[in-house]
Amino acid sequence: MDVSSAAPGRGPGEEFLDGFERILADAAPTGRRLTRDEIESRRALGARAAEAGRGWRSLVRAHLVAGRENWPRGVDPDRVLAVVEQAVDAFADGYERAQRLVVRKEEAARREFIDDLLHGRGDQGQLAARSERFGLRLSRAHAVAVAEGPEKYDETDPVPRQVAGDLFARFENRRILFTTKDGRMVCIAPGDQDDVLTHFAKRSYAATGRAQVAIGRSRPGTVGIGHSYEEALNALDVAQRMGLDEPLLRASDLLVFPVLARDRQALVDLVSSTLGPLEQARGGARPLLDTLTAYFDTGCVTASTARRLSLSVRALTYRLARVRTLTGADPTDPTDRYTLQTAVIGARLLDWPTRPLSSTETAP
Repeated sequence: MDVSSAAPGRGPGEEFLDGFERILADAAPTGRRLTRDEIESRRALGARAAEAGRGWRSLVRAHLVAGRENWPRGVDPDRVLAVVEQAVDAFADGYERAQRLVVRKEEAARREFIDDLLHGRGDQGQLAARSERFGLRLSRAHAVAVAEGPEKYDETDPVPRQVAGDLFARFENRRILFTTKDGRMVCIAPGDQDDVLTHFAKRSYAATGRAQVAIGRSRPGTVGIGHSYEEALNALDVAQRMGLDEPLLRASDLLVFPVLARDRQALVDLVSSTLGPLEQARGGARPLLDTLTAYFDTGCVTASTARRLSLSVRALTYRLARVRTLTGADPTDPTDRYTLQTAVIGARLLDWPTRPLSSTETAP
């Protein structure tokens, strides 16, 4: 009887044994090796099993059961086992080749989905339909966390694999997505599951030693994920420009910076009119600008600022007086302080005075 025509109710994997009984009965008595056609038929069935998503364990068990049930009588067991070995080996070859192809296709589809999702490309309805396949339910709001480490990574590198392993081991039942993008690690999670994103941040920092992670705000829909991703990237950029070294950044805490940068020309005008006169100082604007930065960062406490700058309080007081003389604004006066501090933040966003303000006017 041909196994492929067996009655319904066959065991798992038996539908991929077509011809195995015949090969066993024909090859085992003589001890011959399988022919090329027989080997190719096993490979083809192995490929079909992989494409159908069948588990390897059930397939091996099916071969062993079929070999025991159809064992040729009076044949040397070594010959029977040699035939089974060749058949299973050819089947495994076809299975592994097809599985690698399936994995590559699946990974390509996954990368395409992630790119479309993070950049807001493609039909929104199709994105939502595809999302279930990759573990997301886009009817919910989601937030995106981005980790930037000392090196650039892809998903095959040890660090992302370690972070992903830790993440899914702890939250195996959550609908989350982990990937790498442009050398950074990215985690997408439902917006009401902040514990996932904070754990991702902790594990990223632990795995790299000094990763900085930014979390975008929770937003609804497919477009919302793209916006949250952009917010996280912008937060990392702001942190670099502003010299913020906190390991965890939240876009919601840094909203003042994109607001300031939104009207670039107004920001250039503010920096130029308020801080431009500092360039007349001996040594240029940088020493006095660094003094103002430290002064505002310490909450305008003179003693703390002096320690941070390795200056005496008298030297610091002299510098603040020079700022007042050159700009006409007094850093110690509450009214002037707001304008000066906003201009200092703008200078850091514009990378002034390293970059001339004239070049920032046309920068994207």
